[in-house]
Amino acid sequence: MLYPRLFKALLAAAALSVAIAGLSAGLPAPVLKELRAAGIPDSSAAAVVQEVGAAAPSLAFRAPATMNPASVMKLVTTYAGLELLGPAYRWKTDAYLDGDDLVLRGHGDPKLTYEGFWLLLRALRARGLREIKGDVVLDRSFFADQPHALIDDEPFRPYNVAPDALLVNFKALRFGFVPEGPAVRVFAEPALPGLEIVNSLKTVDGNCPEGRAFRDAIQATFEAQPPRASFTGSYPAACGERDLNVALHTPEDYVGAMIRLLWTEMGGSWNGKARDGAVSPGARLLYSQDSEPLGEIVRDINKFSNNVMARQLYLTIAAELGGAPAQPEAAAFAIKQLLKRKNIRAPELVIENGSGLSRGERMSAASLAALLQAAWASPVMPEFIASLPVVAADGTMRRRLRTEGVAASAHIKTGLLNDARAIAGYVLDRRGHRHVVVMIVNHPRAPEAQAALDALLAWVYEGASRR
Repeated sequence: MLYPRLFKALLAAAALSVAIAGLSAGLPAPVLKELRAAGIPDSSAAAVVQEVGAAAPSLAFRAPATMNPASVMKLVTTYAGLELLGPAYRWKTDAYLDGDDLVLRGHGDPKLTYEGFWLLLRALRARGLREIKGDVVLDRSFFADQPHALIDDEPFRPYNVAPDALLVNFKALRFGFVPEGPAVRVFAEPALPGLEIVNSLKTVDGNCPEGRAFRDAIQATFEAQPPRASFTGSYPAACGERDLNVALHTPEDYVGAMIRLLWTEMGGSWNGKARDGAVSPGARLLYSQDSEPLGEIVRDINKFSNNVMARQLYLTIAAELGGAPAQPEAAAFAIKQLLKRKNIRAPELVIENGSGLSRGERMSAASLAALLQAAWASPVMPEFIASLPVVAADGTMRRRLRTEGVAASAHIKTGLLNDARAIAGYVLDRRGHRHVVVMIVNHPRAPEAQAALDALLAWVYEGASRR
């Protein structure tokens, strides 16, 4: 027999799409006020508020409407990953000796960082490998090759890094900027061999710009072959020390340069090259390194809205349930089957890469709310909810609503694209009642909808949805 709370929550998730059909309550006045101030009509928004375990929502506005949820789609991928793979799931990266060649076979580890890759190489040294006599062969066959569409015209931004079964350090470089009098010191971490840095930056007075404006001010330009970064503009002294993350290299060039850097630092020798290939039947397994467990990985995905990690998880679901090499269609099928088993009707769901970094992904506020209800009743609930940003405390919500009562009382995933902004998660109101909250805005001015989304969270916290 199901426990009463579990049965109640599952029943609520199954009944939500039916219950909202006849509910047409408008958006709360504080939310409408902020939408109008941003020049966004309420017809561009959708929202659901429902107490956890309740049979019907207390607020449902355009809940069945098909919307672009932006990065809130990561909730679908991470919940499905936890349910289908389990919180203890770990990715493996295997190292083989195949004659004179060292073969590295990846299985999609989303967080094989600089430090993790260093530990892998250290483990090979500890097992007696001192010289790599041949090439380093990269077996990336766990994921299928597939077209990679950029979300914008910035191919060197880390969020546009393509999924890779052997993704090392997100294929990223961190350029650091340190003003030193009239000049600016520029350095890269990791300082990969073969990378050229052109630096003619001069410090100037004035405020420090943010985002694209900062890159424009320093006139940052990048080239992939050979890897080259140029900074030829002005650097406002008010910026102090800043950094900029960039992905320049091809996967094989990046891994090759990383091995050449770290292996040499460890006292090893290698004069070969890095190339794509596969583990042969005669290769000998030398070492296998485990990733962090999925229960920890989902925290990075959701709290910091890490797109490439979400896409790695999405394709891992495909490989584990549909077989390698992973195809995104297999992940979409597995996720839709999971939702069906959870009695969540989501006929409008379009999921392409699982990260929300897409112009084509679609879901309704009603379906997202049903998923959050099902997650609350799931055995993986603790790991799932702990992965969401805490309002005014951490992740993508750390700077929002700091002076409001809802601060530290809500776990909320955020989403943002040029024409979409969203929130979804859980709010514990001032009376101790927990609510599922979802709001999505699709409009050319959607990035300006933050105040409206925050107003809904504050409204729910104050208990207005129970009056």
